[in-house]
Amino acid sequence: MESLLIRDNPLLLPLNKKKTVYDGFITVQERDFRIRILLPPDLQLKRARLHCCWQLKHLLREYEHIVKQRLQQSVDLGGFILELKTVLEVALNRCPEGRSVPPPRYYSQLISEMETVGWDKMLFIDMDFQTLKLRAEDSSGRQHTLTVKLKSKHPAEAPDCSADLPVPLTITWTPQSTLEQLHSQFLLVLESLTDFWDVLDEIDRKTWVLEPEKPSRSDTMRRIAIGNNVSIKVEVDPRHPKMLPECCLLGADHVVTPLRNKLNANMHMWNPDSSILNNLRDVLEIEFPSPATHEKSSFNVECGICYSYRLEDAIPDQVCNDPRCGQPFHQACLYEWLRALPSSRQSFNLVFGECPYCSKPVTVKMAAQKT
Repeated sequence: MESLLIRDNPLLLPLNKKKTVYDGFITVQERDFRIRILLPPDLQLKRARLHCCWQLKHLLREYEHIVKQRLQQSVDLGGFILELKTVLEVALNRCPEGRSVPPPRYYSQLISEMETVGWDKMLFIDMDFQTLKLRAEDSSGRQHTLTVKLKSKHPAEAPDCSADLPVPLTITWTPQSTLEQLHSQFLLVLESLTDFWDVLDEIDRKTWVLEPEKPSRSDTMRRIAIGNNVSIKVEVDPRHPKMLPECCLLGADHVVTPLRNKLNANMHMWNPDSSILNNLRDVLEIEFPSPATHEKSSFNVECGICYSYRLEDAIPDQVCNDPRCGQPFHQACLYEWLRALPSSRQSFNLVFGECPYCSKPVTVKMAAQKT
């Protein structure tokens, strides 16, 4: 048995003649793990003690009970080492990242960098010290979160960074970079988007926004209520937030057409030095309903088919064009309703039929398929 132990583990050697102390390495998947085994004078494995390197401790932390069990049941040291290596094989296969466990200097350097950034900016750090969330505040007092996923070879490898932004987050990283420099770069990105968020915050504050229901900092679209069943959808360019945005007027033709004509006729009046909201007021020659003048319930008109306002994430955006009707519908509801009627007809992605309320002609595009 002794010869088998030496043959299978040539780097694990006894340190005394009584062979009560073994020190060296066991090899699994071409990786060497340092281990020291202390046996009692009677060489009984039941009372043996193991001293493992930090990599081995990390890998075996979920298998400690199995290792203790094998110590109790193994006949000799060679058999135990064989079973220990089997457990290590399983641990490495189940936890591939275990093959690249960060060295101790990773943790000491990371803690030092976190202290430099400031503990007041630390929102979260996971148990493995590999995912961090840093707090940042822009010049307008808005709070932002930078999520940093560090690699095991930090700082030699660039971390993966993400944040709630309307543009891709591009970070410059070198092996000499630090978390403090990363945080500083993030602050510069936030400052470059300050005008964009100022524009949208004004819209959110001074108008009734129908969509999105709960805007995030990455959302570039706002659907703004103009009147009952009439709204405008604007898509703001984050890099040029005061320029004329993409606009789409939604509602019955007899209401939308005059507004569309004003938009086209007055487009030359757009002032890039003014906010989008002020420009829209001037170009469309209207005053937007605001929380100060109207209740939001005035614009939350339910669908005439499903009798609800929100259908998953959609709100009614199809309206009967007859001025005496003006009933709103969800696109999906109206499409399914018309498609079920034998009197309706379809041409490409359009369905033509009759309004469920007034029987006047209505048209709806085919509902977009969800991916």
